[in-house]
Amino acid sequence: MDIVVKGRKTEVPERFRKHVAEKLKLEKIQKLDGKVISLDVEVSKEPNPRQADRCDRVEITLRSRGPVIRAEAAASDPYAALDLAAEKLDARLRKEHDKRHTRRGARRLTAAEVADHVPDAATLNGDGRPVHDDESDGVPTKKIGSLEIQGEGPLVVREKTHVASPMTLDQALYEMELVGHDFYLFVDSETKEPSVVYRRHAYDYGVIHLSTDPMVAQAHSPAAGDTTGS
Repeated sequence: MDIVVKGRKTEVPERFRKHVAEKLKLEKIQKLDGKVISLDVEVSKEPNPRQADRCDRVEITLRSRGPVIRAEAAASDPYAALDLAAEKLDARLRKEHDKRHTRRGARRLTAAEVADHVPDAATLNGDGRPVHDDESDGVPTKKIGSLEIQGEGPLVVREKTHVASPMTLDQALYEMELVGHDFYLFVDSETKEPSVVYRRHAYDYGVIHLSTDPMVAQAHSPAAGDTTGS
C-alpha cells in the first residue's frame, strides 16, 4: 500500500511528499489497523490573507474494511498542518484499536446479569422472562388524575375538567379570541359532539369535529355482550 499525496489548487513539492512518507509510517499504522486499504493526503491552500495563520490545510483519509478515519488540521505552513493532522490520526486509530480489543475481550452477560450492568434494563425472573409491574418490589405506585404512575413515571403538569354548555361554531371562535388562546375545545350545539377550533395562518381558522364510531360504541355497550335474551 502506498500513500497518495495530492494538492487541491496548489502544487505539492517533492520534499513535502518525502516528509509525508517519513511522518506517516505505514508499519505503525498497520499495527493499529491491519485492514488498511488506502491512505490519502490532500493539501490545500487558503488564499484569504486574513487567514494567514491557517492558510495551509492537510486532510488525511484512511480507508479500511472498518469505518473511514479522517483527520485534518490547518496551520501557517503545510508541515505544521501535517504534524497536527498526523497526531489526530494516531489518536483516532488508537481509539478504534482499543475499542476493537475491548469488544473481543468482553465477556457476554447472562440474562440475569443484564439488570446489574445495564441501567434501566428490564428485570428478568428466574426463567428469563421479564418481571411484570405487579412483580416488582419496592417501586411506589401513585395515581395522578386518571393515570396510574409507577416509580417516577411521566410528568403530568395539570389536569382539568370543565363543564361546557353546547355552543355554535361562531360562539366558540368568539370565546377563543376572548381568552387569547390558539385553540378552544367546545361541545357543538348541532352534533352534541366535542369539537376544537384553532387558529391557523393570519386570520384563518380551522375546526376539528369528533364523532363516535357506531360500530365501536355498539361493541362496548353493555347490551352487546348480553346473549341470554329476555
